[in-house]
Amino acid sequence: MNELENIPFQLIDWEPIPEERHEGEEGYALWKTIQFKELRIRMVKYSAGYLANHWCHKGHILHCLKGEMISELENGEKSLMKAGMTYVVSDDLSSHRSYTKDGVELLIIDGDFLKLKK
Repeated sequence: MNELENIPFQLIDWEPIPEERHEGEEGYALWKTIQFKELRIRMVKYSAGYLANHWCHKGHILHCLKGEMISELENGEKSLMKAGMTYVVSDDLSSHRSYTKDGVELLIIDGDFLKLKK
């Protein structure tokens, strides 16, 4: 069994962390990423008109900070995410993708703790 790495107390100043641009099917996403051994924390901004270019199978804890978006499951189910709302999903449990009309800002946390238990 893989044990999680301990993370001591620390503050994260997001301002100096460089943004990485990721193209969507439409629009783009800007990521600021902190990576630990088994944990990734990202501040993500989707541009207006952003549509993800793939179905994501990774688990996430996703918290909407500003704006709103549609989270679509591969089975066609759609959920509106507004500022202050959060969703949680395990790896390989519900393939999903995001769309936003006017842009959105998110805090996204993922890692080994979200692996599907069999």
